[in-house]
Amino acid sequence: QVQLVESGGGLVQPGGSLRLSCVASVSIGIITTMGWYRQAPGKQRELVAHINRSGNTNYGDSVKGRFTISRDNAVKTVYLQMNSLKPEDTGVYYCNIWVENYRQVSYWGQGTQVTVSP
Repeated sequence: QVQLVESGGGLVQPGGSLRLSCVASVSIGIITTMGWYRQAPGKQRELVAHINRSGNTNYGDSVKGRFTISRDNAVKTVYLQMNSLKPEDTGVYYCNIWVENYRQVSYWGQGTQVTVSP
C-alpha cells in the first residue's frame, strides 16, 4: 500500500553537500507530513526536519541553517538538501511520512547511509 524509496546518500568530505530524495508510492490516503530522521551508531533516532502539506517546516537544532527540507506534492517526493556537512552528521537517514485515511498512519523508508569523513 505504501512504499518509500530513498536515494542520495553517500560519502562526502566535511564542508560538502548532499541531497537526499524520498519518493512515496501511496495507493490510498493523503500524505500529510513528510520528514527525515537520522540515527548514528549507538544513538537514538532523532528528527532532522519535517514539512507539512502547506510547506511549514521544523528542523532539529543541530541542522538549522545548514539543511533545507522541501517537497513536491505532485510527485509525492520529499527532499533534504544538506550543506556544510560535519562528521557528526554521519548516520543512517530515514524518510518518514504520515498518511491520512480516516486516521493518521506513519511509514518509514529503509534508510540511506550518509558518511561525512575526510
